[in-house]
Amino acid sequence: MQTPKRTLSSSAAEPEPGPAAAASDVPARRPRGRPRKTITEQDDGNRRRKLMDKAAKLFLTKGYAATSTRDIAAAVGMHSGSPYYHFKSKSALLHAVMSEGMTAALESQQEVLDRLGPDAPPHEQLRALVRHHFEILLGPRSGFIPVMLYEWRSLTPAQRRDVARIKDAYEAAWMPALQALAHAGALKAEPAVARLFIFGALNWAVSWFSPRKGLSLDALSEQAMLLFIHHD
Repeated sequence: MQTPKRTLSSSAAEPEPGPAAAASDVPARRPRGRPRKTITEQDDGNRRRKLMDKAAKLFLTKGYAATSTRDIAAAVGMHSGSPYYHFKSKSALLHAVMSEGMTAALESQQEVLDRLGPDAPPHEQLRALVRHHFEILLGPRSGFIPVMLYEWRSLTPAQRRDVARIKDAYEAAWMPALQALAHAGALKAEPAVARLFIFGALNWAVSWFSPRKGLSLDALSEQAMLLFIHHD
């Protein structure tokens, strides 16, 4: 049996909806924060991360020019064309390894400084920065900085500018501690020049450091502090 259609005259006889009824017409608010990733999105993110990690290792061991996209796909267990779903080219993959690695390092460095607080002595700030940098250089997710050191010229000019912008922000965070130490007489070199020497020395550790030799990253950081900072 069909329900009779409502006419304009019959609808006028009905009472107007009250507040409760009106509220039901308001669309529900979206929950705050980012929406949860679907299983597919999570899987895509994991595959993308694996591609970057394997690519970084291959760029280091074989060199960027000698590493093919097919090599990278095989290392992850993908079909040869699958990397192009995540990156439009091998060059874009190299850029992602450097830029996303540098961005993550910048964020984790800021977390280290935030935990110390703005009133921490500059000596402690520099020690924390050095220790964090060694973790970035030599820790489990350390591939991108060695790739930057050896494959910087393989980037396009636009890609170099993008990565340099992030790297400059990362290194600029060291200047307040270095300037304060110079003011106190604990750093003898001009702070901006000292920063270049310090990063050059720290970054070179990727070529010789081995945890099998018994030196921890904490001990390595203390040795670096003894080298850079003057103690009375």
